Amino acid sequence: MGELLLELLSEEVPARMQRRAIDDLVTLLRDKLAAAEIPAASFHGYVTPRRLAVIADGIPTRQPDRSEERRGPRVGSPAQAIDGFLRAAGLQSIDECEIRDTGRGEFYFAIRQNKGRPAGDILPELLRAAIGELPWPKTMRFPAATLRWVRPLVSVVALFDGAVVKLALDQIPVGRTTRGHRFLSTGAIAVENATDYREKLEAAYVILDHDRRKGVIAADLDRLAGATGVTMKPDPALLDEVAGLVEFPVVLMGAIDEASMALPAEVLATAMRTHQKYFSCLNPDETPAPRFLFVANNLTPDDGKTIIAGNERVLRARLADARFFWEQDRKVRLEDRVEALRDRVFHAKLGNMLEKVGRMERVADFLVPHVGALYHHSLRAVRLAKADLSTDMVGEYPELQGVMGRYYALYDGEDPRVAEAIAEHYKPLGPNDTCPSAPDSIVVALADRIVTLYSFFAINEEPTGSRDPFALRRAAQGIIRLILENDVRLRLFDAFERVHQSLGKYEDVSDNAVVFIVDRLKVHLRDSGIRHDVIAAARDPSGIAAEDDLIRLCKRAGALQAFLATEDGMNLLIAYRRASNIVRDEERKDGHHYRDDVDAGILRQPEELTLFGSLSEIRERARDAARREDFVETMSVLSQLRQPVDAFFDKVTVNTDNPIVRKNRLGLLWRIQETMQQVADFSKILG
Repeated sequence: MGELLLELLSEEVPARMQRRAIDDLVTLLRDKLAAAEIPAASFHGYVTPRRLAVIADGIPTRQPDRSEERRGPRVGSPAQAIDGFLRAAGLQSIDECEIRDTGRGEFYFAIRQNKGRPAGDILPELLRAAIGELPWPKTMRFPAATLRWVRPLVSVVALFDGAVVKLALDQIPVGRTTRGHRFLSTGAIAVENATDYREKLEAAYVILDHDRRKGVIAADLDRLAGATGVTMKPDPALLDEVAGLVEFPVVLMGAIDEASMALPAEVLATAMRTHQKYFSCLNPDETPAPRFLFVANNLTPDDGKTIIAGNERVLRARLADARFFWEQDRKVRLEDRVEALRDRVFHAKLGNMLEKVGRMERVADFLVPHVGALYHHSLRAVRLAKADLSTDMVGEYPELQGVMGRYYALYDGEDPRVAEAIAEHYKPLGPNDTCPSAPDSIVVALADRIVTLYSFFAINEEPTGSRDPFALRRAAQGIIRLILENDVRLRLFDAFERVHQSLGKYEDVSDNAVVFIVDRLKVHLRDSGIRHDVIAAARDPSGIAAEDDLIRLCKRAGALQAFLATEDGMNLLIAYRRASNIVRDEERKDGHHYRDDVDAGILRQPEELTLFGSLSEIRERARDAARREDFVETMSVLSQLRQPVDAFFDKVTVNTDNPIVRKNRLGLLWRIQETMQQVADFSKILG
């Protein structure tokens, strides 16, 4: 068994691409080795800013031998047929063939032994294919080369059992030579095998393993913060990103000038994190500390003092700009910035941001009583919600939209509830973000998403496949969470109607928008164990308009799923399908719909009389319980159909010779469907 070492050394690869790249490279090599019948026993992938490395152990040194068998013509066939078979099989004489009796006569068989190729002969083409097929989000092509790669490739190490793989890779040198850390190591490094490779890179200040680098950084961050009496503000995403920016992490701490500490905490954190990749620090009371932590990729003779001073200088200048923005922005009231939204395009077909705010106001006017919010506060918050988009601070730090609106609203003397609604109306930003619970905040957040979702549906910009440029899936998930987590009762059709009226010239797309939200709801409820087919069945009960009250839909779906989990529920579902199939088949055969009222005077057998009476009673009781939204009782009432339905199918012949009785009994079967359809569309239940 052999060992493969592959290293692709390049200019710095963006941190966001590294994890995916090494996973893809390992997968490509694993699949190609297996397809070539030289599968590896184990794989280890490593990634740093400058290199992708894969070590594969337990690779067979050659492919297995294969025996290829081909049946030829029957013994005694014409010479022309035999000669053609010999040429196709690559044989010289018929004496090289075996003669076998197949039960249908004797035939010639050519047996060809194919020797497996050495792994060393296969690997060059295999590695070249894997490197060329590696999918990068963006690539570049080098002069006089066909290979496309994310950044210029410097060199390639390709060793199999210590020998260099003869890999032709355009003008890129391939061999056993690599390089260590860009600043802390000099000269080429020749490696003999994977163990030698790892040891020499470690000595050359390169920590190959991403997770190990991340662990080193996390430990040093905590240690350095603790030594200064502060704590690091947790930021797993930034930690993972920084681990992809360095090969030899050196954690250092800098100080923030006193004047900058007067800035809002969010401004400090964003200025440090977004542009500089610095970690924020907190005092014991959770207030911002005048310290920041960062990760260098170098050692200096003065223990990092020069690096710290340089980073402090850069941050001081950036925060000085932020202080200027902070002071200038507050000179203009937030209310006076609303008109400037007229100059900010929402979408070419949908007008400007001021027009969007106007639509949000119409929707908010509808939402206030449903949410139980204060009318003046909610409408005021909607009016000011987007005003901070024209501030210098948000222009520099778009991540702070809403957050800065709150600060400026408070500075202007707005009610704190209005200011909080401005800040929270962008939430939830994702599945892990908290959802607003204050009524005024809920109104603004819902109005924003409802207007956005419906407006883009109106101009035919619905998401397709993985394409969702306007984040409409996220908007739908936000609507769902805001409604469910706050128990908001509203008709989505009515909310969308407000947007439709304000758009004017576009067709009504409320149906499409509601279907889109309900489809997202299926995904949202998956973790609750409610099946997607149950949601579909609960949404379209017969005689009721398409369900757009998400709270009611969830209650109905939960009760329906619990009902189907019982023996009565499953048996009644079977009976429903049996009745539906019979009626459908007979209607197709007769060309007639059996939906007329059942004539009680024709009913003769006790079982059909009992079923008729039960259907009439249960239909009204189930309808009443559903009207009261007591869906548990609705299902309980429906379960009482099981016994009379079972008895009917056991004792009554539907397709009797008497056409009048047959028609009446088919109508009775249709009434079973119609009664159950009032509760849910059982035809959509799978399984």
